[in-house]
Amino acid sequence: MRFITQRRRFSDLSEQDILALAISSEEDDARIYRMYAERLRQDYPDTARVFDGMAAEEDTHRQQLIAAHRARFGEVIPLIRREHVAGYHARRPVWLVENLGLERIREEAAAMEQEAERFYLAAAKRTGDAATRRLLGDLAAAEADHQLSAEQLSERHLDSASAAGETTTAKRRFLLTWVQPGLAGLMDGSVSTLAPIFATAFATQDTWTTFLVGLAASVGAGISMGFTEAASDDGQLSGRGSPVKRGIASGVMTTLGGLGHALPYLIPDFWTATTVAILVVFVELWAIAWIQNRFMETPMLRAAFQVVLGGALVFAAGVLIGSG
Repeated sequence: MRFITQRRRFSDLSEQDILALAISSEEDDARIYRMYAERLRQDYPDTARVFDGMAAEEDTHRQQLIAAHRARFGEVIPLIRREHVAGYHARRPVWLVENLGLERIREEAAAMEQEAERFYLAAAKRTGDAATRRLLGDLAAAEADHQLSAEQLSERHLDSASAAGETTTAKRRFLLTWVQPGLAGLMDGSVSTLAPIFATAFATQDTWTTFLVGLAASVGAGISMGFTEAASDDGQLSGRGSPVKRGIASGVMTTLGGLGHALPYLIPDFWTATTVAILVVFVELWAIAWIQNRFMETPMLRAAFQVVLGGALVFAAGVLIGSG
């Protein structure tokens, strides 16, 4: 079924094509490593130097491959890239992994070398041509050398103190960008919507009306909190990270916090729905206290007192207003 795709099968590639493919792959990987290094340089300079060194290693192997191509096939290198070959390992676009954490980026880089080595070893097993098999084996060995070089570069540029410091910085940025705004949103959504939802519930004893009020309150609060968080600080001076990320974290968690005790009112029976909603509120408030203790290092007793007491007061206010 060759006519279905324009990509070439690996078995159809000549040795010149394989060399050209290896050259373009090494060039792409070097660019990816340099983009990682540039992105990490300001906050993680030691890891950035590791990626600079890995990019230089890729350049060295590319030059060796070019020399081999020149010696065997001349100066003109065929234009063939990963996306031109069916079944060839693909690289995730860098712009999709830029938002990943520091450790995940390191893992992505290690996976790049491992995938390339596995591909060349598997390709060598599938070919019957001795010269091509030897060529693929050499390329697999080169990828293994890349992995060894990466480990040596990490040891040279990234000692345990530097790694620990960068991990601490990454954790702090994660907390400031995602956990703190998300926690604030969850608290706001869980607590601030208690009064309108339970006031409506006890005033009307109509589950559908209560659900609609809860849905409107949750979505409205989420939009408001999201825009407020994003507009409050651009993150440049405070180091809290992207305002868009913080706004998303705050807005989504605010909405979820309110929906948690609005969704039970989809149950037609009023008292069943209210009992379930109260249980959900209890779980939500203790979950918030646990998150504060786990990620923000707030003492559990103080976190529980602040969240549970505040939530109980708002809940009571809603019930009293609705019952009146």
